[in-house]
Amino acid sequence: MMRTYSFLTIFLWSCMFHAIHMMPSQKRTNKHSRSERITGLSENDGKTLHRTKRGWMWNQFFLLEEYTGPDTQYVGKLHTDQDKGDGNLKYILTGDGAGSLFIIDENTGDIHAAKKLDREEKSLYVLRAKAIDRKTGRQVEPESEFIIKIHDINDNEPKFTKDLYTASIPEMSGVGTSVIQVTATDADDANYGNSAKVVYSILQGQPYFSVDPETGLIKTALPDMSRENKEQYQVVIQAKDMGGQMGGLSGTTTVNITLTDVNDNPPRFPQSTYQFSSPESAPPGTPLGRIKANDPDVGENAEIEYSISNGDGSDMFDIVNDKDTQEGIITVKKHLDFENKMLYTLRVEATNTHPDPRFLQLGPFKDTALVKISVEDIDEPPVFSRPWYLIEVDEDAKEGSIIGQVLAQDPDITKNAIKYSVDRHTDLDRIFNIYSGNGSLFISKPVDREETPWHNITVIASEINNPKQSSQIPVFIRILDINDHAPEFAKYYETFVCENAKAGQLIQTVSAVDKDEPPRGHKFFFEVVPEFAVHPNFSIVDNKDNTAGIMTRRNGYSRSKMSTYLLPIIIFDNDYPIQSSTGTLTIRVCACDSRGNMQSCNAEALLLPAGLSTGALVAILLCIIILLVLVVLFTALKRQRKKEPLIFSKDDVRDNIVTYNDEGGGEEDTQAFDIGTLRNPEAREESKMRRDVIPETIFQIRRTAPLWENIDVQDFIHRRLKENDLDPAAPPYDSLATYAYEGNDSIANSLSSLESLTTEGNQDYDYLSDWGPRFKKLADMYGGEDSDRD
Repeated sequence: MMRTYSFLTIFLWSCMFHAIHMMPSQKRTNKHSRSERITGLSENDGKTLHRTKRGWMWNQFFLLEEYTGPDTQYVGKLHTDQDKGDGNLKYILTGDGAGSLFIIDENTGDIHAAKKLDREEKSLYVLRAKAIDRKTGRQVEPESEFIIKIHDINDNEPKFTKDLYTASIPEMSGVGTSVIQVTATDADDANYGNSAKVVYSILQGQPYFSVDPETGLIKTALPDMSRENKEQYQVVIQAKDMGGQMGGLSGTTTVNITLTDVNDNPPRFPQSTYQFSSPESAPPGTPLGRIKANDPDVGENAEIEYSISNGDGSDMFDIVNDKDTQEGIITVKKHLDFENKMLYTLRVEATNTHPDPRFLQLGPFKDTALVKISVEDIDEPPVFSRPWYLIEVDEDAKEGSIIGQVLAQDPDITKNAIKYSVDRHTDLDRIFNIYSGNGSLFISKPVDREETPWHNITVIASEINNPKQSSQIPVFIRILDINDHAPEFAKYYETFVCENAKAGQLIQTVSAVDKDEPPRGHKFFFEVVPEFAVHPNFSIVDNKDNTAGIMTRRNGYSRSKMSTYLLPIIIFDNDYPIQSSTGTLTIRVCACDSRGNMQSCNAEALLLPAGLSTGALVAILLCIIILLVLVVLFTALKRQRKKEPLIFSKDDVRDNIVTYNDEGGGEEDTQAFDIGTLRNPEAREESKMRRDVIPETIFQIRRTAPLWENIDVQDFIHRRLKENDLDPAAPPYDSLATYAYEGNDSIANSLSSLESLTTEGNQDYDYLSDWGPRFKKLADMYGGEDSDRD
């Protein structure tokens, strides 16, 4: 049994184009469809071919976008051969936009677009259609899928990717130099007509720039465009579809193009000559003025370096570059002198620091200008001949002697007179002075190198007509040493000799010091005093190195016979004039052990037993200390007790012991006793009664006869003494004076001259020098009296 197949015939219609497109129909199996037989021969097997009649049919399925007609836009018609026109079939549409965008007439199968469609939003809709029997609900045709394609119209203008483009290009670029490329897009269908074909053109910016119509690349159209003439350009580019034909839609964009700078301009001075002035007192580094060369370039291309190429003031002035303002600052390099030169001329050169090799053929990128500087005269202070002075003075220089001279002069043309003075803040002791007229320094007071080896003073030189114009100069005065100090022992030596010392044994090494500083160094010599040249006990050995050794000259020394020896030593120096002094070395005799270590040098140590140990000695010392403490405590307690009365009862009669602790002030003491009392008997107090005895009779108070004012004092005292001797009631009575032991006589005997039978003029005090260092001061006072008198 042969099956029959039905085919759907698809007719395509377009209202805008003349071409008719055909879409293949889908093959569907339909038992109830009628078939038409077409007889033909096959190329392969010669079998008979049959053509099946289509069951579905559409009149059109292409639709124009943006339809603006009054009615709904007709899309197409669904039809099947099973439709007898009796209304038994029902057409149903499903898929993209079915029911909303596309509606179908259930009875006729006509499809309409309910809304305006935009191809740029959706260009293709896929739908499915079927036909069913209203009575049975049975599908009379299999569901078939079809496509509705939206035809494009030119409804979108080209749009650029940016509303504003920014670009830059170096100035002086050649023709055809690429600047920037702009791009515009069209939303219309590029495969359908010329709606999306864009052509670029320039609306603004000619004749400087051009644009490629196909690529949108902007290029320069003029050669050697200068930034200094015009820096900013605004170019308007248009993009038009339809290949640029009439009726096409268009869009525009703006391109801001900036010409960047290149170093194509040399610096130029606005004037050829500059004039400045400077006072001659301007210190180095003082700015005098600014000059500037103009360069129309910018940035590093406009950086300028200034220099002094030549001129008679190139060594007196300098020029400094100001990087912020690109100016040259003229400054003073050395001190100016109006009297020496009043006008200087400089040749200043301005050069670009970053020249461009491409434009060197345009000429040298530098310029020069002439600068004239005039020096102004001012009243200057005096100028010393030296920056400082050094003067050397012997310390034995006499007062008033000239030690040196300072010189200053007025640098001005007037040559005003100069007055010299010493700044007393630097010479508070007024040791030095200066002659105001010629600047000679002289000594006002003696100088001592050992006290102050250097003096730093300041000398002031001022103009007499204008004292405010003054200058100062330091003067360093060095005091030169002379040999005016004798050498002496370097320190106080505590020397001892052992009782068991042997002859020729070294007991002490002495050295000397001298306040002077001889140029060849110190050299001291040690000798024994001539009176002790042959000393029986000790000798001196000069070590030739500024030291001397004290040697013993006999065996054994005894503390009991002589506990201390005095050894006078003379110390000489080797400078001129030779100075010498005598120092006395005190040598104590001490007890030593077998190794020569000192054990005791006190004479009281002889009374101690030789066999006492150290512990026994310590115990004895502790006992002595305890006894001393007890005595001190007993004395303190006794002083706190109340003194008992001298007489316990009236019947106890005994002699009184009266102690006088007050001492008079001598003949010059006029406050202890008034001599007027002796001359005025009426001033005496009334006679006092004795308190220690009971007088047997009451004596009447005796009135003495008046004395004349010119009575002899000695006679007056004798009279009063006689009256008191005869008066039993007049104290004092017998007295007892007790004097404590004051020690033995001094080995130097009495120093008082009261008992001396000789006068001061013929007294010889030279023996005081033999008493040792403790009497050195006294020996110097009395021994040098003759020299002082001379």
